[in-house]
Amino acid sequence: MKKVSYILNSIFLALILIGDICYITFGGTWLKGLTSAMFVLLAIFNLIFAIKLKKCNLKFSCLLLTGLVFAMLGDILLNIHFKTGAILFAVGHVCFFISYLFRVKFSWWDILCGAIIFVPSMLFILLAPIFDFGGVLMEIICIVYALIISLMVGKAVSNLIRQRNLLNLIIVIGSVLFFISDLMLLLNVFGGLPKFVDVLCLITYYPAEFLLAHAIIVPALYNKAE
Repeated sequence: MKKVSYILNSIFLALILIGDICYITFGGTWLKGLTSAMFVLLAIFNLIFAIKLKKCNLKFSCLLLTGLVFAMLGDILLNIHFKTGAILFAVGHVCFFISYLFRVKFSWWDILCGAIIFVPSMLFILLAPIFDFGGVLMEIICIVYALIISLMVGKAVSNLIRQRNLLNLIIVIGSVLFFISDLMLLLNVFGGLPKFVDVLCLITYYPAEFLLAHAIIVPALYNKAE
């Protein structure tokens, strides 16, 4: 069963990266949606394998999967209606944050780490002269979104500080890559920066989603993973 899981995760990683490259090269909402659907499908398979191997934190895994579903929907709708896509992503981050609470219980370290990330992010949004949000409403939406993703990443970092293991490390890397991807999206959409920023957004986003989908099966595959 473990060998099948290794192979399946490797195949999905390859397919996700190929889809990522194809979308960067050719575009197409359908291709973006298909690539996003693959990390959700991988998470479902990993959840099934983890349950069969009896190494599954069900609340953590189901909430992580739910977050990935919202990320997929946000990814698809972002090009169609940006605000709706952003809201779906934000809901996904809330699911990730709650799932991380089922890894390590709440601590004030969570808030501190989140604040350390959010404060400079907020100041950057408010003060950087390159941004044109087209109105106060969109600027507020971006700040609220920054707060939500900062708390999510902060919780992941806090968990690793308090419990140093492979699973928490993978979650941190995935969460940080997600944050970087959203930063690149912000710079591309509202900062008017050139194409390479959009490329950086995509080459960090899909690996981030793969790592979060992979996290579900990590305790079952690796010794001392948690």
